[in-house]
Amino acid sequence: MAEKKLNIDELSIWDDAKQMLRKAEKDGVETAWDRLQQQSPHCQFGESGVCCRICTMGPCRISKKAPRGVCGADADVIVARNFGRFVTGGAAGHSDHGRDCIEALHAVAHGETADYSIKDTEKLLRIAEEVGISTENREPLEVAKDLAADFFENYGSTKGEVSFICRVPEKRQKLWAELGITPRGVDREIAEMMHRTHMGCDNDAANTMLHAARTCLADGWAGSMIATEVSDILFGTPTPRKARVNLGVIKKDQVNILVHGHNPIVSEKILEAVNEAEFIALAKEKGAAGINLAGLCCTGNELMMRQGIPMAGNHLMTELAIVTGAVELIVVDYQCIMPSLVQVGSCYHTKMVTTADKARFTGAEHIKFEMHNGMEQARKVVRMAIERYGMRDQARVEIPGEPVDIVTGFSNEAILQALGGSLDPLIEAIKAGKIRGVVGIVGCNNPKYKHDYCNVNLTRELIKKDILVIVTGCVTIAAGKAGLLVPEAIDQAGPGLQEICGALGIPPVIHMGSCVDNARILQLCALLANELGVDISDLPVAASSPEWYSEKAAAIGTYAVASGIYTHLGHPPNITGSEVVANLALSGLDDLVGACFLIEPDPFKAADLIDERIKSKRTALGLGA
Repeated sequence: MAEKKLNIDELSIWDDAKQMLRKAEKDGVETAWDRLQQQSPHCQFGESGVCCRICTMGPCRISKKAPRGVCGADADVIVARNFGRFVTGGAAGHSDHGRDCIEALHAVAHGETADYSIKDTEKLLRIAEEVGISTENREPLEVAKDLAADFFENYGSTKGEVSFICRVPEKRQKLWAELGITPRGVDREIAEMMHRTHMGCDNDAANTMLHAARTCLADGWAGSMIATEVSDILFGTPTPRKARVNLGVIKKDQVNILVHGHNPIVSEKILEAVNEAEFIALAKEKGAAGINLAGLCCTGNELMMRQGIPMAGNHLMTELAIVTGAVELIVVDYQCIMPSLVQVGSCYHTKMVTTADKARFTGAEHIKFEMHNGMEQARKVVRMAIERYGMRDQARVEIPGEPVDIVTGFSNEAILQALGGSLDPLIEAIKAGKIRGVVGIVGCNNPKYKHDYCNVNLTRELIKKDILVIVTGCVTIAAGKAGLLVPEAIDQAGPGLQEICGALGIPPVIHMGSCVDNARILQLCALLANELGVDISDLPVAASSPEWYSEKAAAIGTYAVASGIYTHLGHPPNITGSEVVANLALSGLDDLVGACFLIEPDPFKAADLIDERIKSKRTALGLGA
């Protein structure tokens, strides 16, 4: 029986995506949507989390006929173990990114690299003092040595608790201590989760879920937070600047290089290399007008918020960027990179280059980036891209649409500066109801949804309700393409948000960075809670990831909830096979940590439910709905 033909108009809300999907179909290029169709229907045992592959007495699948696995584990235990391992993978991903950043800081501090340096000395000294490192009468590099050493210890067992616990409100610290979920060290929590979920260890579902929360807290308040802060120290703390988004940023008459992944250690060097006179001259010699560097996903976010580099697209646009036929080279580091990019590139002239040993792709060329050779390798990559320009078939080039303007770069430091150095104006606006609450909308795209439909509509509905929206990661590109990341977007907001954002000259939706930069949102919530003398769970705040797909997104959602932030997901993790685990996630955690998950695929219904939660928090604080 022939497969049902995909209706392209139902796959994405964007014209540039639909134009490239039609071109992909014409060019015979398979995309994520085609593969989703091939994989449907999905295994219901896997979707509900009741398939166990932890030992070779199985695999076991729990059903009414077979309610226990060979070892005796029931659905509750199996679902909890699977969820624990799932979020541990996400915590490991973001936290290993953080470790790479610490290694870079260590190399700079110890003079092991001439390619990287400290760009924000003031932040280096401030962060060092915050975690208890003396800075008085000391050279910055000496302080950096101690800070790198302290951050490395956040990954082990010796500290007892992670350094940035100092940022957590006292009420929340006490709660975590009572529940036994205070994060002690990134690697410790990850290793313990893997141990707990080995056959014959933790067979109490609720207990396993508590350690899952602890593991995710180690990511949010250590691994990801360290990645953010060290990146700012090494590459500069973001400040508001203009940039542009969508596939229209790809240039027909230039050598196009796309950077993709998550770690700015690679992409920052590529940016430096493309601006060197030697390579600009070489590109012109080959017939191009110049060299164009654009970003995808979170590496793109990192470059955009610090350097204003344009963004070509988010997760589901990565294949389609290559389908333009105008991309000479895509250079990747790690995370959220589809293996299919190699195959899609081979349909055109696009070369894929990998840079990290932990993320090699069969069929791609591997050029390893290390601290001592970053510029050397970047130049090699840029030269390779220029040489491929002559291989481009201009007859197959099709670049859809025009770029959309956005404003980016709202770090916490930039927000404080915009507010005059104090959170008081923001707090007063919240008290007055002009900003009724704050919601962070973060994360991914998933081809199970119409591309960016939920991301954009949830954002629009919330700002109508005078709720300030913060975006990171792939949602950034969605909000940007929808025209929501410019000051003029206040016309789409409620009257209170219009007044406040208009006075400050900022959009009603503000961009705070990449996925690891969700730690900035955690810190902002902690700053507000500490200023008001309450817990994070008392604040009129929420989080959302409407179109999520990854282990990292589940880890982010879990550390948000465990930090006291009500968190919406468009669909549940694979936990529906256990009433115990599902009920704990959807209601039980509210009693334990003051927050829980909301599952709602409809963005309009989700906006109303989030609004009701914010109303209840405002009422409890005596602020009125």
